[in-house]
Amino acid sequence: MNHFELFNLPVALDIDLATLKTNFLNLQQQYHPDKAEDKDQALIKSSEINQAYKVLSQVDSRAAYLLALKKQDYHLDQSISDFEFLQSALEIREQLEEASDPEQLETLKIEVNQWVDGLIREFKIDYADEDWGEARDTVRKLRFFQRVLNDIDKAEDQMLDDDSFDLDDEF
Repeated sequence: MNHFELFNLPVALDIDLATLKTNFLNLQQQYHPDKAEDKDQALIKSSEINQAYKVLSQVDSRAAYLLALKKQDYHLDQSISDFEFLQSALEIREQLEEASDPEQLETLKIEVNQWVDGLIREFKIDYADEDWGEARDTVRKLRFFQRVLNDIDKAEDQMLDDDSFDLDDEF
């Protein structure tokens, strides 16, 4: 049973994330080790459910998993060779490092999400055309942008923490 089947979802890049979460929570309840007679088996199943949820909940790992189902997921760890993309990626990283307020981070997040949307469209075309080399390249780019989005979230959290910390606060 593949991850999509586990959560009763179509094998596709576009999935309903709310349905994924609902089915995940239902499966977690069903296979919770504290409720099972065979705790070892329940623990294994619970771990499988967690891993499958983690893979399907992010578009970059979901795309890589789709490639894996087609046995086309090799060399995904290779570096990106698209020079123009690398220049844009460097500029985005610089913008992130230079961001000094939440508004700048929000603007950057919007830009990154626009890139991601374009890459999703590109992946769907490459996947449908079975252009596996291009599809793998797109997954690499999606992974880059997922890391950028994670770093933006961390930077936002840090800014919020810094703003909420005041030496005059009484403990």
